[in-house]
Amino acid sequence: MAIKLLIVMDDIRYINIKKDSSIAMLWAAAKRGYELYYAEQNDLFIRDGKAYGQLKPLQVFENYQQWQQLGEPIDIPLTEMNVILMRKDPPFDMRFIYSTYILERAESEGVLVVNKPQSLRDCNEKLFATLFPHCMTPTLVTSDMARVRAFIAEQGDAIVKPLDGMGGTGIFRLQQGSFNIGATLETLTQNGTLPMMAQRYIPEISKGDKRILLIDGEPIPFCLARVPPVGETRGNLAAGGSGEPRLLTPRDYWLAAQVAPELKKRGLIFVGLDVIGDYITEINVTSPTCLREIDAQFNYGIADRLMTVIEQKLAH
Repeated sequence: MAIKLLIVMDDIRYINIKKDSSIAMLWAAAKRGYELYYAEQNDLFIRDGKAYGQLKPLQVFENYQQWQQLGEPIDIPLTEMNVILMRKDPPFDMRFIYSTYILERAESEGVLVVNKPQSLRDCNEKLFATLFPHCMTPTLVTSDMARVRAFIAEQGDAIVKPLDGMGGTGIFRLQQGSFNIGATLETLTQNGTLPMMAQRYIPEISKGDKRILLIDGEPIPFCLARVPPVGETRGNLAAGGSGEPRLLTPRDYWLAAQVAPELKKRGLIFVGLDVIGDYITEINVTSPTCLREIDAQFNYGIADRLMTVIEQKLAH
């Protein structure tokens, strides 16, 4: 009997078909004969204590002009699925949290949800990294602007950012003596009412911000280094960075090994580490990307390996 897979994601009609990681997962599942279904967050609901989705049967094609075909929506209990891929892109907002509650209801009845709904809520992608201080550059999380100023003075050069940003948004480099420290910190902390993160600036950003993918705690042996353009401190592709696929270094493997047991314990099956120089800066759990860019260079079959792990977990 075919494995039934539901993917919860943004509107599949408007993805960037040349780069999207979720479609690669769907292609890999389709090649294995999975029965595919599609939903967006608003399609999930609970009726009389049971989790449902207004699901659309989905066909996918490796065709850049027509990559999907959706059937008519049907109300289906989520327990009829074998696996659900939660691939909704940030922002991580209340709607996202409510979606994880609904998915958690299905998980409690035996459905495999990738990644685990509780861990999606618990593991803020910036704060989660602070569980591994030995893998990080000096880091401060606070809403106290005076404390951040003191940290910048202590480090001399720092990166400051919101705890809920994505794609490089809201990231600033501040040096001791900068004229705009006050305005930047007021904005990031909403005048001292919201925590933010400050980290010592890592000069190796000029060589790239590496995205390292892990499947069930095992690192893919290749990464994507996102190199910032001239005059920029952010390597994010969304901020204009260029991607360079590379082999993992011994230090990269060591960093992956430090976080792997915690990822496995929390049911975080598909994860992306952000590494600059020798340090982890973030741990991405909501909807990690860069799969396509790495596979384009090394043809490793990352999505297919994810499906293998999913099948192993379903068999247990």
